[in-house]
Order: sequence, then C-alpha cells, then structure tokens
Amino acid sequence: MGPTSSYTIRPITPADEPFLWEALYHAIYVAPGDAPPERDVVKRPELARYVRDWGDVNDLGFIAVAEGNGQPIGAAWIRLLALAGENRSYGYTGDTTSELSVVVLPEYRGRGIGTRLLAHLLQAVSVHHRSVSLSVEAGNPASRLYRRLGFEIVRTSGTSLVMRKTFV
Repeated sequence: MGPTSSYTIRPITPADEPFLWEALYHAIYVAPGDAPPERDVVKRPELARYVRDWGDVNDLGFIAVAEGNGQPIGAAWIRLLALAGENRSYGYTGDTTSELSVVVLPEYRGRGIGTRLLAHLLQAVSVHHRSVSLSVEAGNPASRLYRRLGFEIVRTSGTSLVMRKTFV
C-alpha cells in the first residue's frame, strides 16, 4: 500500500478489530536502532486489553481509511480500562478516565493524519468525559503532539510518561 494524501475518517466498528490489533503492534515505540518485538507481543494481557472485545459501551474511536482502496491507515480510540481497579493499564490515572491510543501506520506518518485523528476523537470525547490519559515513551516524537494538544505529564514510570488531558 503506497502513500496517500486522501483519506476519510469514520467511527471504528467491531468489524475493525483486526486492524486495531495491527495498529496496537505499531503503537509499540521502538527506539531507532532497536529490534522490534515479536508480533505476538500484543496478545499479552497488559497490551491485549487495549483491543480485545472491542465494541463495549465505553469504547469510542475513529479510523482513517485511504480513499480509493479503503485500507485503514490509522486509528485513534479510547477505552475505560480501570473498572473496579482490576484492569489498570499503562496510562492509568483514575477509574473514570478512559485511556487513549493513537496509531498511524509507519508509511503514513508525518502527514498530519495522527493530529487529525486525535482532534476528531478529542472533540467527540470532550462531550462525555472529563479527561483522557495515555502512556508514551519519553523519546517518542508523538509526545510533542500530545503536549501541543493540551496533554500534561502527570507522572513518569521508567522511560514512560503518563499524560492526561482534562476538558474544561
């Protein structure tokens, strides 16, 4: 699939779960020069919770789809992962704060797709949520995007930053 500048954004449906698994793999930050993890890493419980059984009442997200061939090229989604404190995950900041994931496939990065996906999602989320959070490696260039969009660092954990955006 080659580069595209033409894409649409639509809501994620349960039928998009296979792409969310692929997106989750690409969400794992790999520092320059490091070897990527094995693909089955996304099946580990601490990662799988971001995708498994997509379509819960608290799930919300959008997918960028290339015009012409209809192939997904990126996604941004939230899930409430901390119900009853049993499913705490990397970006946990409270039981009522949904966690955000955003991914643009590597060959489409640097074109504003992630910014547009995030803006779309954050606008939709702000109506129903007081805040959203995420975890990002400090060296990941995406951390600059999150800061530009109003996310603030609430804690560090090793080399990861836990960031939260609060809606007014």
